[in-house]
Amino acid sequence: MDSTALLHALTQIPTARDRGLRAIHVDHNLHADSERWTQHCRAFAASLGIAIEVIAVNVERDAGSGLEDAARRARRAAFTEHLARGEILALAHHRDDQTETILLKLLRGAGPEGLGGMRTLRALGKGYLWRPLLGLPRAVLADYARVHVLRWIEDPSNADTHLRRNFLRAEILPRLAQRWPDAHAALAHSATWARNAADLIQAQSIAALEKLRGPEPATVRWRDWLALPDALRDQVLRHWLRELRLGEPTHTHVAQIERQLREAAADRLPCVRWSGTEVRRYRDWLYAMRPAPSLPQNWQVDWNGSTLDLPAGGTLALQSDTHGDSEFDVALRVRYRQGGERLKPAGKPHMRDLRLLLQEGGIPPWQRAQMPLIYAENELIAAGDVFLSAAAHDLCARLGARIVWTRNIDSAARLR
Repeated sequence: MDSTALLHALTQIPTARDRGLRAIHVDHNLHADSERWTQHCRAFAASLGIAIEVIAVNVERDAGSGLEDAARRARRAAFTEHLARGEILALAHHRDDQTETILLKLLRGAGPEGLGGMRTLRALGKGYLWRPLLGLPRAVLADYARVHVLRWIEDPSNADTHLRRNFLRAEILPRLAQRWPDAHAALAHSATWARNAADLIQAQSIAALEKLRGPEPATVRWRDWLALPDALRDQVLRHWLRELRLGEPTHTHVAQIERQLREAAADRLPCVRWSGTEVRRYRDWLYAMRPAPSLPQNWQVDWNGSTLDLPAGGTLALQSDTHGDSEFDVALRVRYRQGGERLKPAGKPHMRDLRLLLQEGGIPPWQRAQMPLIYAENELIAAGDVFLSAAAHDLCARLGARIVWTRNIDSAARLR
């Protein structure tokens, strides 16, 4: 009913038609009558004289987060993919939906961002998502539908109170309204305050993150992060991880990070993991990364300087700076540390244990194992692009190139 009323109302606005008003129907294929629903939507759009696009999606029934969330993700992905640049997708969420959303977020322990409910306008894919009816109660839409004699189909799953939103709608909100008749308006007002607070916190979090950044995108100063106010600490962490395209933590993970950073001795290497993400401390820095794959035992490969995909993630390459005239005539091999390696850094008088060089250079322990070692005629000439011997410098100068080791997280960080 909600979407039917909104679509009908938009067709009454000539400028909306002039902008190319069209409809999208998502077929979740979760009900035996889904084909009949599709035909109804096609017929309704035709009666209004507008085009309609039907998108069939596959809902992951075993995603672990429930059928509601799985269907919502599939629907949102379809919208994102099919929106043209600059298009505005209008959804018919109303004030009653906003109330349900706020209560669900509250029961999940959400902060100001979640308690702010649904936004009226936000970016989505190449365009925007717009909810023009958030200030109207559902009763107004129902009156509109009756006045215009609109026909619609009720999804029978809306009556299934095993679903969380339906339980709130059918069992809880009517009782709240009996005791507090203005509950919907009051919660919408609270959501406005929470949204304003969330926007302020977000702006301050972005500014705070800029002051915490380390020498690499995947690092921040952990002591300064801990010193942030409670309202900023969680949001700064999440904003940083989103920039790196890493998974967001639960509140439990954030609490673990804080506890370990505060309690772990200086010589310890605390690490908190969740799906697809690790956060580690080393010296003054907090590092975020994807979990590294297991390294193949005794791995080594001949290398001609072209981009080499490394088993631990990332790449190794000789990148040309000046297009040197010399041909590549050196037999190089790449492998990982096996222990006991020694290197004479360019400009230094003595051979050094690579282990000590890495420690003195402040290379985090997990990166030491992943660092590619470059050999020429069984002589170690370079450890990644961090330590180079005179022979490596001479080779790069002759070829007009430089060694570039791209770590696993770097490719994601460069997408910012």
